[in-house]
This record gives sequence, C-alpha cells and structure tokens, in this order.
Amino acid sequence: MLDGAPRRPRLLPLTFSARKGKCGIRSRIAQCLIITQCCAPRACAGTTSQLHSVRVISLQTISISAECLADLLEQFLANAPQSVALEDGAVLFDFSTARYSVTGEGKCILHIWSEERNVVRRVLDAEIRDGSLRLQALRFGQSQPNLLEICADRDRRAGTLKRAARARYQSLLERVLRREYPGFRLEHLSGSPDLEHSFSPVYTRGLLRAGQSAFAVLGVNAEETQSAVDAALTFGILWMDYQRQHRAGQALVEGLKLFLPPGRWEIVRQRAANLNGDAAKWQLYELDERSEMCDSIDAADSGNIISRLTHAVDVPAARERFATSIARIHALAPAAEITVESASEIIFRLYGLEFARACLTPVSGSFRNRESIIFGVAPAEYELDERSEALFGELLQRISEQRQPGGSHTNLFYRIAPERWLESLITRDIRAIDERLDGRFVYSQVPAFAAIDRAMLDVLTCTLDGRLAVLELKANEDIHLPLQGLDYWARVRWHQQHGEFTRNGYFAGRDLSSAPPLLYLVAPVLRVHPATDVLLRYLSPRVEWTLLQLDERWREEVRVVNHKHPARSVAAFSA
Repeated sequence: MLDGAPRRPRLLPLTFSARKGKCGIRSRIAQCLIITQCCAPRACAGTTSQLHSVRVISLQTISISAECLADLLEQFLANAPQSVALEDGAVLFDFSTARYSVTGEGKCILHIWSEERNVVRRVLDAEIRDGSLRLQALRFGQSQPNLLEICADRDRRAGTLKRAARARYQSLLERVLRREYPGFRLEHLSGSPDLEHSFSPVYTRGLLRAGQSAFAVLGVNAEETQSAVDAALTFGILWMDYQRQHRAGQALVEGLKLFLPPGRWEIVRQRAANLNGDAAKWQLYELDERSEMCDSIDAADSGNIISRLTHAVDVPAARERFATSIARIHALAPAAEITVESASEIIFRLYGLEFARACLTPVSGSFRNRESIIFGVAPAEYELDERSEALFGELLQRISEQRQPGGSHTNLFYRIAPERWLESLITRDIRAIDERLDGRFVYSQVPAFAAIDRAMLDVLTCTLDGRLAVLELKANEDIHLPLQGLDYWARVRWHQQHGEFTRNGYFAGRDLSSAPPLLYLVAPVLRVHPATDVLLRYLSPRVEWTLLQLDERWREEVRVVNHKHPARSVAAFSA
C-alpha cells in the first residue's frame, strides 16, 4: 500500500503573550500559533504531504517578534523541507536550495536568498492556512503589506485544476493510442487512484491487447512536477507487474509502454537502460500534447549520465586550515562530527544533523579571505559573531539535548534528517553493514554532477579486494529506494569505466577491481516499502544488489537482521 488515509494532525499547544508582544519561551518552540505537526504518510509520486491548518490565532493587532517568526519557520520547514516561497503569485524561492535568516529588535526582518535572487522583508503578521505559512510582509519603502506565502506543496494548482488536466490528458492519450496501435484493443484506461496497489492518480494507466499479446501503458502529462515525471518508471513497473498477475493465463503482458513529456525524460531513460531486457520489453515515448505526436526514445541508451565528479579533498590540509574554527566548535560541542566538504569549507554535525560550517569568506576592500562560522539548521543561516553567540549556544544546547538515541520521538531535532543520522553511524563503522567492506575508504555524500541534475551519492566505499560499493540509505519507507539506488549505481559505474576515481584522487593507493560496483540498499526492517521486492526483480543482472534490513533500534546500534539478494533464475516475460 503506497498511501493510507491521512493521519489526524497532532496539535502543539501554544500560547501567545500579548503583553510581551512575543512568544512565551518553552524550548524555543513557536507559541504564537496553533501549529499542526503532521506525521508524513507514505509518499505518493507527484503529491506532497501537506501541513493542514486547524485554527489560527490572529496577530493583527500585535507585530510578530523575530524570535517567534524564527520558530515558526523552523517548525514549518522541518515538516515541509521542499517548500517554496511565493509572492504576487510567482515562485521566488525553493527552500531545498534557498537560505534565510530572521533578525531585528522591535522590527521582524526576514532575509531570504539563493543563487538567483535576494529579498528582505519586514514581517508584520503570520498564520498557517491550507498547508501554507502566510506572512504579511512589507517591502522597504512601501506602506502596505503584501502576502508572502511559504507553501508546503510546490504544485499550487487547485484539486479541480489537477483533475481537469489529468482528464484532458487521459482523453488525449486514448486518441494517440488508438491511432498509433490500430491492431490493439485498448482496455482499462484510467487515472483513478488505487492506493492498495500503489497506483497514483498522477498517472494515466491502461492496457493494449492484441490476441494473447499485451502491453501495460502508463503516461504522465506535462503539467505534473519533474519529480512525478522521474517517478513514472517506478509506477509503470508496478502497473505492468500487476497486469501480469491479474492477466495470468489470459494474456502475456510483454512489457511497458511509457509516455513522457518532451524534454523531461532523461532520468527515466537512464533508469530504463539498467533494467532487465529479458524480463520485459521497455518502450519509452515522448508525447507532445499540443501536436499529439509521439516519438520513440531509445531506452537502451543511458545518455550523458555524468559529466563531472568533484575532486577528492585533501582532508588533513583542510583540517589544519580550519584548526581555529574546529577548536572553537569542539569547545562547545565535543561530540561534533567534522566533515571536510571542500578545500574551503568544513561541516559540523551532531548525529548527522548539520548545525554549523566553517568557510573562507572575502574581506571587504582586500584580496584576503577570513575564516567565518555559519550556523543554523538548514535552511536557516546566521553568521557567528558577538551578537549571535548566545543564539548559537542555545541552538547547540537544544540539539545536544534532543538528538540522542534515547531522545523523544516528538522532538524536532530528533525527527529531522534521519537518513543523515543513519549515514553518520554507518560511515563510523562500515563493516557493521558487511564485513567485506574496507573501512579505510569511506566517502559520504560524494557530489556527482549529471547532464541534467546534481546528485549526492549517499555512501561510496569498496570491498577488501577492491570492488566498488554504493550504499543507498533510507530511514523511512520510500517506494523509490530501488530506482534511486540504481541511479547512483549507474553514475559510479560510469566513473569507474572512465577512470574518474583514480584521476580525482579517490581510493588513493588502492587498486580497484574492474568488476561492476556492488549496490547495497539499506533501510530499517519495518521501513521497507512493500513494492520494493517487485521493483528489484526487474533490475538488470549487471546490478548485483543486496537489500539490507536493519534492526528498528538502529539509533542505538546498527545491526543487520535480514539480507536479500537477487534470484536470477526467472525470466518474467519469456516464461
């Protein structure tokens, strides 16, 4: 089952102090609004878990304080890290990449910035409504506030608009299929959700049949998000497999015909190139909805998988360069983990949660650089100086108290970034996953730049005999685990074949095997999506994968309780 009925939001009992004009402080949790704390259901491609408002206390007569707004943003973005900021109906920022700070005494100043733009607004009022944090904000020099909306769901179309677009696409796809496949009978074309079998309403699905031969069909319209398009192959495989089971003895479902929007199918093609061609016929098409023309995409061509791998960093030199910052942080947080991000930046984490970084910043009016410490839990960022030192100390105290193996599951800093927490434990002792792995060569979050996106490989290592190994980690149930792992495996394989690891300084002094990388898919035993086994059956035999299921108490000790390996004896569509 992909998604169940939404759970009833749990309310945080909050109060607002009108006399002080700011939040009453209890562990610095925002107390000026009734906030819903949602337990995210299983993700469905093309949809976003929303924060639902229940009740809002008006702040119209009292200006919101900087401290209160900072807490509201922290809570809201922790529950909805992929939020976007809109103003005048236009998307200004995507908080997966943008950063913000809140400052001001007497006035509440919100600063948001990204590589594309930089805005500063004075915030007067805030409320949570319909999955959005709505801020009444003043531009400098203006007397009337505008609405600055931070939305949990980046697809802001109303439900009726989404349904209408999907209905139009279903009719269009039906016309195209009848025209392109006159010898086939079109059966069961639908976009209705079927959560029991993990079928999302985002996709139109059907079956083409000619006698005893049949093909599963799945299409996605151009108005859906890119993440929904990328996920189409996952749901196409599940739909095809369901049809095989459902039609057993009636028809042979030979494969999948997948219809994708123009220019947005590279990730899908790369994944399809590493599926098992003996298990099914994988056929991809680019469908232009305006012309209703359909062109074939070569599913065997993985395209330009990776264009560049960043060079390995000289870790001892970087640690020496930032010795002053390291000493300062360790004096406050002795357990802080240090990760060298680049020659000019190091990251500080506690149980995988990044709380600060040291970097070199230019000195105004000179060609020199100075060492700076930036702190905050992303996307919040503040520079550490005399004015912010108390705030930094308070943040560290909160993280240290809450982010512990025995911490409360309801605490913000316990809940967020669970995969980074798991990653920090595994990289500390990689052999807890498999004794064949070499603990001397463990690279976490290796940046790999593809032709169309930037990817971070969770963990890259090798075995004691020099065979590369890729680890894809999930702390929560995720239907996309197998194909995301396949993405990273394909990137590593490409680099391996082009000699990129040696050339970029990875695995220094180690002779690497030319054998294809091993793929480890790692998740807690009760957090493995039920569809995972089906998806793994269709990976190429070139991909030697292992599904490792961990004890649910992995925060206390990483312990593998179950292994699964591929069964190569079944050829699904030729049987």
